Amino acid sequence: MKIYDWPTGPYPARVRIALAEKNLRPRVEFVSVNLWKGEHKKPEFLAKNYSGTLPVLELEDVTFVGECTAITEYLDALDGAPTLTGRTPRDKGVIHMMSKRAELELLDPISVYFHHATPGLGPEVEIYQNAEWGLRQRDKALRGMHYFNGILKKQPFVAGEAFSMADITVIGGLIFADLLKLPLPAQCEALKAWYARMQQRPSVKNRVTMSGPAEASG
Repeated sequence: MKIYDWPTGPYPARVRIALAEKNLRPRVEFVSVNLWKGEHKKPEFLAKNYSGTLPVLELEDVTFVGECTAITEYLDALDGAPTLTGRTPRDKGVIHMMSKRAELELLDPISVYFHHATPGLGPEVEIYQNAEWGLRQRDKALRGMHYFNGILKKQPFVAGEAFSMADITVIGGLIFADLLKLPLPAQCEALKAWYARMQQRPSVKNRVTMSGPAEASG
């Protein structure tokens, strides 16, 4: 399999963490697509992924799978023993709900803030910007942080008692916030403690280099 991504990107981080959690790194070849040069918007890449976004998974039969949730679902099901996307109907429902909320309330708003209210990827990529919209989305992301703080006051992981795709999605959002120096609100103590714990997981710590085993550390 091939993964088209950019090593430090927050969305690629989601798939890299999933790969490590499933110990699939040896089965994957990484192909860098330079975000800063806008390579993800070039015709050659758009032929692989209409959305012009990273990451993209290429299978051996040259099927291209885009979107982090879809890629994670595929990777998690390869061994017939899903650990990230849920085994029971209840678990699947809760994990997918919380992962979608993490996208809608945290990760995607931070992305909009980046592309509209900061220089983003530069003038060659950011053809249109609306700073007011970007700042509104930044504020939405901050509200999302408070929401997940409330969730993590009551349980150890975003979707309940076990690490899942929902945790990975929130981690992606906070990685993006770190890149933009957008701090967690001081009141979000539970979210801060959870994030510190997540950063000690080998899959998260080694996501850029993809080195070392992925044994979970809590």
